[in-house]
Amino acid sequence: MPITPTFKTEPMKRTLFTMVTGLLAWQAGAQNSCATAVPLMVPGNYYISQVDGSEIPEPVCATGGDMATAGEWYAYTATMDTAITVTTDLPQNNGVDTRVQVYVGSCGNLTCYAGDDDSGNGYTSMVTFNVQMGTTYYIAFDNRWTSSGFTFHVGFAGPGPEVNGFSTVYVPTNGMAYCVVDMNNDGLDDAVSVTANTITINYQNSGNGFTTTTYNTATASNTPSWSMCAGDLDGNGYNDLVYASGGLTFMMANDSGNGYTTVNQPQYIFCQRSNTVDINNDGRLDAFSCHDVAPNVYYINNGNGTWTWHQGGLGDTPDGGNYGSIWVDYNNDGLVDMFIAKCRGAGSPASIDQLWRNNGDGTFTDVAAAMNLADYQQSWSSAWADFDNDGDMDVMIGASSFTGGGHKLMRNDGTTFTNVTANSGFDMFTGTSIEFIARDFDNDGYVDVLGGGALMHNNGNMTFTQVAVPFSNGPTGDLDHNGFVDVQNGNTIYLNAGNTNHWLTVHTVGTVSNTNGIGARVELTSPLGTQIRDIRSGDGFRYMSSLNAHFGIGTDTTINSVTVRWPSGIVNTVENPPVNGLITIIEDPAGSVGIPEQTTATIGVFPSPVSNMLHIQAPLGLNGNTASVLNLAGQVVARHLILHGSIDVSGLPGGIYLLKVETKVGLQLAKFVKQ
Repeated sequence: MPITPTFKTEPMKRTLFTMVTGLLAWQAGAQNSCATAVPLMVPGNYYISQVDGSEIPEPVCATGGDMATAGEWYAYTATMDTAITVTTDLPQNNGVDTRVQVYVGSCGNLTCYAGDDDSGNGYTSMVTFNVQMGTTYYIAFDNRWTSSGFTFHVGFAGPGPEVNGFSTVYVPTNGMAYCVVDMNNDGLDDAVSVTANTITINYQNSGNGFTTTTYNTATASNTPSWSMCAGDLDGNGYNDLVYASGGLTFMMANDSGNGYTTVNQPQYIFCQRSNTVDINNDGRLDAFSCHDVAPNVYYINNGNGTWTWHQGGLGDTPDGGNYGSIWVDYNNDGLVDMFIAKCRGAGSPASIDQLWRNNGDGTFTDVAAAMNLADYQQSWSSAWADFDNDGDMDVMIGASSFTGGGHKLMRNDGTTFTNVTANSGFDMFTGTSIEFIARDFDNDGYVDVLGGGALMHNNGNMTFTQVAVPFSNGPTGDLDHNGFVDVQNGNTIYLNAGNTNHWLTVHTVGTVSNTNGIGARVELTSPLGTQIRDIRSGDGFRYMSSLNAHFGIGTDTTINSVTVRWPSGIVNTVENPPVNGLITIIEDPAGSVGIPEQTTATIGVFPSPVSNMLHIQAPLGLNGNTASVLNLAGQVVARHLILHGSIDVSGLPGGIYLLKVETKVGLQLAKFVKQ
């Protein structure tokens, strides 16, 4: 039996079942392969006499590993844009241990879309996902835990208002597509997928589209079957990857970003959420992992390619229950704290959420009870953001099951958190999930919540409206550089076409703090007001999303200032940055910013790494313009006249540089690596 805790179906979910009272359970013979999948009608009940079909559902879209030997297949072709729920949490099943996978694509070329193992009562399954009219979804049960027969129900969980404006683009993936982050240090998000011995990166081109490269690696002892995070662990300017399953494996990028060394950590961990964060604030990133069956663990970075293992002090419940860690400065003291969404069955001490306050001396104190956050709840993740734009971080703690209570929207009032769930929209939201994240999807300046099969749109007054979207949770970032948040589901990227709202993206480069600026607080002030973001590695439960800070500013056409409060305590401010672009802010101990601004990326450079001639791509003529080359301290180290679209950088020592060009449309920046 799996170690995952038992859940109980919430009464609100049972209202789904009363809608279909009187419908006969369909005892149609469950089919043995994708090609012969039984068509489903919704709503309806379906009976499986035994899980013994010849085609094993692959890839695995839920937890529990890949040890199934048989499967049963169904297909649902959506007749409208809505959301549906598939569940085996029915009284007649008496807790039969089921697992379900949901796919899109065609038989023989299927991609994970959703899945669930134990979100129902007694190890039963329950999954809610969005569907698009005309798309066929393959629903497959396997015998990972049992081959016994059972009944499953398919019902509508929507519809809600539809969000238009998302288009899809295919990207090659290999294994687990859990990461969207900048991998070649050009400020643009890339899409990363991994196996035990490969890393496939879809590098975002500065114009549009992707360039795909696969790197072979030594075999990782741990693949990110539970979670994945990223960050520049060794400070060489390129993001490394951390895989979490039965322990941690570090995939270390070389000094050119075009190869990876496998570092398998030997200690056993029943990993859940993992993060990279500078726990002791020494300027080097450490690695943290929630432990499901023991106190949490972390590796302190010694700065010489080695790490020191620690257990305890950041979640000490003896039997674990630690699922969704997120590092956030909840009390605005400049020190990064950590919240854990916990899950082990309502009433168990291992299900009491924890908030660990950073004391600033290397120790942490659990203050969840004092802050009104020590609740019993079945939760695998929490979404933190300043939902009311009052200058501090609020939290929506998302339920993976309604055992122990539903979703909770908690407003940060400084000295405590106040439960404002009533009449917020989350009190009526019945979608459950292990993944909840906070992003501003429409750039109106108010952060929304994605999870539970829908987008909860922030109305700007601490209330939220459920919106149907064509994707499920996945890693997020700006994958076409249009200033709007995109979502990846497997090998499909949902590109957000956006609207007329304006935006700004902030790329942080630490010099005294860690090179990513993870743990920094970014503040943007515009006529709309002040917004805040924390730079985080790893939120939600499983995925790794962009390390850039993304702001929507609605109809504002000017920005007063952007301030970065670094983990080191240094504060840098950029006055009047441009709208609708990416700016790079480099930590400057003197208090002024070395790289003050960057407008929309209308120039690109290649090759990178470069030995001699650096070529510049731009939609406007740059010949005759002067290009300045700056190091990461913001110092000008070379100036060249652009001739034939190129400059000679052969005289530069190896390292990471920024190219600055003054043009008719403003200041342009691009990052490159000199080898």
